[in-house]
Amino acid sequence: MANIADTVAALIKETVEAQGVSLWDVRFVKEGADWFLRIFIDKEDGIGIDDCVNVSHAIDPIIDEADPIDRSYTMEVSSPGLGRELTRAEHFEIMQGEEIRVKLYKALDGTKEITGNLVSFNDNLVIKTEAGELSIEKAQIAKVYLNDDNF
Repeated sequence: MANIADTVAALIKETVEAQGVSLWDVRFVKEGADWFLRIFIDKEDGIGIDDCVNVSHAIDPIIDEADPIDRSYTMEVSSPGLGRELTRAEHFEIMQGEEIRVKLYKALDGTKEITGNLVSFNDNLVIKTEAGELSIEKAQIAKVYLNDDNF
């Protein structure tokens, strides 16, 4: 059985795209005592508040009718931001060549954070740093972000 975020993503993807934006990610997370359904949308020239409102209004009845979530939650629709987290295979494909920050679970050569340009993400994450190309096993990676220091 698919998790809640994947289920919601499948339900709303077509409707989100009909609003002229792409679906970047869906997350269903617990923070304290509260649950949040976070819908991240994107488009080439950036996301504005009107995009978020339009998508929210368009997807709310779809989610309500399908009722895939068995608890109370708050839905948020927003941009993934400049320092967006890369979580899905298509994110890595889209961002190939861009500068990223990789946070590791354990230090590698004395550091837990590495910055470089994304080369590929197949069996391992390959980035080009000032020292050369570096291949990092997926199991070592805590998070990968687009490097927002350049914006």
